Amino acid sequence: MDRLWTPWRYAYLTKSGRVEPCIFCTKAAEKEDAENLIVHRGKLNFVILNRYPYNSGHLMVAPYAHVPTLEAAPVDALEEMMRLVRQAQIVLGLTYQPDGFNMGMNIGASAGAGVAGHIHMHVVPRWNGDANFMSTIGETRILPEDLSTTYEKLSKAANWPAGI
Repeated sequence: MDRLWTPWRYAYLTKSGRVEPCIFCTKAAEKEDAENLIVHRGKLNFVILNRYPYNSGHLMVAPYAHVPTLEAAPVDALEEMMRLVRQAQIVLGLTYQPDGFNMGMNIGASAGAGVAGHIHMHVVPRWNGDANFMSTIGETRILPEDLSTTYEKLSKAANWPAGI
């Protein structure tokens, strides 16, 4: 049997079922953007790398406000969120030239939200053939780039808007 060593996943797997502080609220408040993988800060939302990405460049856009649903979020925060999602697609497209994107939200634990109490939109670049046998059969993702390299590329991108 082959093994793929992924020690960084252990912390994620062992937290299952424990109630912890909201990761989005905590990371946004700390102001340690490089350490927390926050690649851009808007007025009402921020853009953060997923620490357990589906693909290289997997971003999330989250409001600073801790809100569990779209209806609970202020309209201006939702408007900025969508502008940042659009800009994230542009930045990822210029940086990685993917063949497509998956974008979406899981609202509530039963819908698959890893952080059920704080809405966030995923932006995932996709390439033809990125779901290979390792994903399909082995249920294992292979990422060609470490998070610090992804952070450097995306946080330094010139295409993030200054006003939002």
